[in-house]
Amino acid sequence: MKELITKNLEVKDKFNYDSHKSVDSYEDSFLSNPISLRLWSSFFVILPIFVQAPWVRLEPLSALSFTFVILLVAFVLNKKGSNKWFIVSSLLLGVSGSWLGGCLFWGWLSPFPILHIPVEAVVFPLALIGIGTNWKIGSSFYISSLFGTAVTDITIFLLGLMDQWRQVITADSENAPQILQKTSENLIQIKSLSIIIIVALILWLISKEIFDSATINTTSGKALLVSSYVIQTTLIVDGIFIVLAILQPTLSGLV
Repeated sequence: MKELITKNLEVKDKFNYDSHKSVDSYEDSFLSNPISLRLWSSFFVILPIFVQAPWVRLEPLSALSFTFVILLVAFVLNKKGSNKWFIVSSLLLGVSGSWLGGCLFWGWLSPFPILHIPVEAVVFPLALIGIGTNWKIGSSFYISSLFGTAVTDITIFLLGLMDQWRQVITADSENAPQILQKTSENLIQIKSLSIIIIVALILWLISKEIFDSATINTTSGKALLVSSYVIQTTLIVDGIFIVLAILQPTLSGLV
C-alpha cells in the first residue's frame, strides 16, 4: 500500500513538472521568436500614426495625458513577473517616450518643423541610460523610432519640402489641397525620386546590418531585433505615405 501511494505521488509530481515545464516553455516562446517580436514592434510603430495623430489634433491635452496610462500599463505588466510581459512592458516604456514627444510637438509646436526632433528627443538621455539596463528593449525601440523620424525629417529637408510643411499646417481647408498638390509635383522630379531611393536603400542596409548582428536568445539580441524591425516598419510606412502623396496628396502624411 505504501509503495502504491509513493508511486502515485511520483506520477503526480511528474505530471505537475511536465505541466509547469510546458507553461514555462510557452512563456519563453511567446516573445522569444522573431515573428512575435516583429509583430509587437511594428504594431507599436503603427499605433501612434492611426491613433495618436488624429487624437492629438482634436484634444492635445488628453492625448498627452494618455502617456501616463501607457506608463501605468507598463508598470502593471512588469509586476506580473513573467518574461513575456516584461518584454511587452519594456516596449510600452519606449512607446511612452515616443508618444510624449509626439504629443508635445504635434499638439502645440507643429508649425515649427525645426523643433520636431529636439522635442521628440525629450527623453533621449533616459533612453541612453536604459540601454545599459534590463529595459534596453524599450530604450532600443524609442531610439530607433527617433532615428527613423530624424531620417524622415532630413529627407523632407533635402527634398525642399520644409516650407510646404509649415504652409500645410497653418493653411485652411481650402488652401491646403493646393499646397499638397504642389508637394506631389515636387516629389515626382528625378532629383526628388533619387533622394528618396538613396535614403530608402541606406535605411534598409542599416536595418539589415542590425538584424544580421542580432540574436533572439538574449535581451541585447532582442533589443537589436526591435531596432531592426522599427526601422523596417518606418521605411514601409514612409513609403506608403510617399506613394499617397504622389497619387492622392490629400491623403498623405502631411495633412
